[in-house]
Amino acid sequence: MIQHPDALNALLQAAARSGDLGHFDELRQVLTGNAGAGTAFSEAWQRFFAAGGASQWADLPHRAERVQRRIHEDGASHNIHSPEGDAARDWPLELLPLLIGSEDWRHIEAGVLQRARLLNGVLSDVYGEQRLLSHGQLPASLVLAHPHYLRPMHGCRPPGGVFLHLLAVDLARGPDGGWWVVGQRCQAPSGLGYLLENRLIVSQQFPEAFRELSVQRLGTAFQSFVQGLMRLSPAGERSHVALLTPGPLSETYFEQAFLARHLGLSLVEASDLTVRSDQLFLKTLHGLERIHVLLRRVDDEYVDPLELRGDSILGVPGLLQALRVGGLVMANAPGAGWLESPGLAAFWPGVCQALLGEELKLPAATAWWCGEQSVWQRCREQLREFVLAPSFPASDCTQSFKPQVLAGLDAAALAEVQRRVEADPAAHTLLTRLRPSETPVWRDGALEPRPAVLRVYAMADGLGGWKMLPGGLARVASRGEGGADAWLSIREGSASADVWVQTEGPVDRSSLLPRPLTAEELTQMQRRVSSRAAENLFWLGRYAERAENSVRLARLSLETLAAVQRNAASPDLLRMLARLCRQQGLLPLDFVQDGDALAFEQRLIQALGELGGAHSVAWNLQSLASSGQALRERLSGEHWQLIHEVGEHFREHLAAVLASGSAEPLADVLGLLGRAATHLAAITGAQTDRMTRDDGWRLLSVGRQIERLDFLAGALALGLEHDLTQHDEGFALLLGLFDSTITYRARFQARRELLPLLQLLVLDGDNPRSLAWVARTLRERLLKLARHEQAWAEGAVAALPRPDQFLLEQLGQPAMLAALLRDCGNEARALSLAISRRFFAHVGTLDHRVWQ
Repeated sequence: MIQHPDALNALLQAAARSGDLGHFDELRQVLTGNAGAGTAFSEAWQRFFAAGGASQWADLPHRAERVQRRIHEDGASHNIHSPEGDAARDWPLELLPLLIGSEDWRHIEAGVLQRARLLNGVLSDVYGEQRLLSHGQLPASLVLAHPHYLRPMHGCRPPGGVFLHLLAVDLARGPDGGWWVVGQRCQAPSGLGYLLENRLIVSQQFPEAFRELSVQRLGTAFQSFVQGLMRLSPAGERSHVALLTPGPLSETYFEQAFLARHLGLSLVEASDLTVRSDQLFLKTLHGLERIHVLLRRVDDEYVDPLELRGDSILGVPGLLQALRVGGLVMANAPGAGWLESPGLAAFWPGVCQALLGEELKLPAATAWWCGEQSVWQRCREQLREFVLAPSFPASDCTQSFKPQVLAGLDAAALAEVQRRVEADPAAHTLLTRLRPSETPVWRDGALEPRPAVLRVYAMADGLGGWKMLPGGLARVASRGEGGADAWLSIREGSASADVWVQTEGPVDRSSLLPRPLTAEELTQMQRRVSSRAAENLFWLGRYAERAENSVRLARLSLETLAAVQRNAASPDLLRMLARLCRQQGLLPLDFVQDGDALAFEQRLIQALGELGGAHSVAWNLQSLASSGQALRERLSGEHWQLIHEVGEHFREHLAAVLASGSAEPLADVLGLLGRAATHLAAITGAQTDRMTRDDGWRLLSVGRQIERLDFLAGALALGLEHDLTQHDEGFALLLGLFDSTITYRARFQARRELLPLLQLLVLDGDNPRSLAWVARTLRERLLKLARHEQAWAEGAVAALPRPDQFLLEQLGQPAMLAALLRDCGNEARALSLAISRRFFAHVGTLDHRVWQ
């Protein structure tokens, strides 16, 4: 297979930069600095580069560009939250994988599977009989004082006795070539989605090498994991499996959504769920659907505000009780977070012997818990030899810190560390420094060695055992990122790399791609709309309409005020404008219109950008963006970009106009409002013409029509009350608010008459801004949306007014018409409340259908 190995090795040697002394070199499989370290590369890396031939080497720069382009196209991101601000950045992925040989993998697999059995047994004991604590194999002060030890879990036995369904173990290869455990993640391990993304991208860049090295595939392991969860569920293979996410602001939200999509899981947030009769349900538009298995990415203390953190909005009240009674499989069961403490590392060999009767196969980096007085007294004078790490994570009662290498500290700083440890020894753990191996990355036409840490995953099979996922997620240090030690973090600037595990046996060809759908399945398939998504769609429609109305009202009001300053105008017009602007939130409720049109104009301009206002233009645009943010997976890129840009542009440019101190900012403000109106028209077009007409879209449309009916009916009622149709400016204002000026002029020319105006704005069934058209559309879409609850839907629409049945003779009586219009607004608001109770909160008086 390898042609001219000497020539290839010479090429690689010339392109490979030297690594740091004291690190194991993955490229050559030797310790850097040892005799022979500058000779041949490992067989695996020679086969990797030989598989693609000379063209592969020349094409590496282009492949690196394709990797970054694919990351960007997929939207793969990692959200960074810090005191300096929040930012979403592209997921950092190296071009070259980390290669793991079959012999190394057998050693890793045996050690990690043993550790999974051990840790699950420890959880069963500590939340049960607590023999390990009473016999002193585990220090009670380290376990019970840990903020992630959950007392409400004591006595709880999850289905099948499985506490840990997924275990992530961080490994580093030491200078001796052996693998050492440097950390374990037990409560809500992350990374599986990123691991999948890495494999899909990198394997496509090197298909020949992927085949040549017999890299084991991942599909079967993921399928077995989901099947294992279902085996423990009372519903078996019919189980509904969901992934609980903290939401779009989570650092790893992309990989959560990506994993759910590839595994066919429902991606849910806490507000999507409810516990009824000790069972967990998903709230959907058409009732409650039972969830049997919950794979969670919410940390322990947040999962149940009823029994844990009462201020949590990320959890579901009653979730622990649903777990206790056995009606829910939760992966992982809450209460495993304390196993992650580095202070426990020194105790695992003894615990393994006591619990399993076995020697610990995979050693951990040596750790010394300072809570043991003898340990601290022995180590306090040799602090420069250690890394100082927190025994506990940050919580309400403890303070945490980043691991700190003590070797470079001066005497004063070292003394301060001693004082800090003396003040609270149990909160500190000393770790021996471990220099992780260096793996090659492609940089500037050369192979550059970088320290790397490997994360691997053990998965419960639902039959009492565990299986390894044959791959992993490597974290690779950036240049100068504390590479001497095994504390690497994507958050702090490390990159990731795919992990290729070589196999000596056959390669599993199973794929995560689903089987083809049958014609029958396609005809029966409907997209599930959760109540949270439905509520956000409903309010996306309402805020889009409300933003259009507020922009139109602000523009027409400013234009009318400018005309008033040029010509004498009726005081009624100013009073009506002020009242309408107050009613729609464009002016504060305490604003008094005293006849000064200029002061009115200035206050209105100032209020446009006030985010603290009830419904200012800026506030409505921001609310529109918030609803859109929660629906990113349902919106096209262009649709979301329009929603995001309209608010950003308006706020930034309005602030610039106001800061300029211009004596006459009216022209600039009208220009901004005109641009916002154009943006919002494009958003309306995207919602009307480019969204699938499913129940979610119908709810969006219902929200729009409710908002439109309320606004237009209220505006017309105010206009009639103030007799605005008797004035040119008032007549034009009403037509402008209904966006019907062109239609009226085309149909009635220069007539300024009340009945033609009312016929167009109230009765015309062809005018999408008439009250008759809005009410009819609202009834039709609500009936189709609520077709599964026909009695409720018919009752809801029966209460709606029927403007199309108003008599033209009645419309000529302003008092009677004003009463009818107020009924329109009242019924629109009542319908909004009824929809919220029925479809979002599920607290209606009638029982909903429940799917088991």
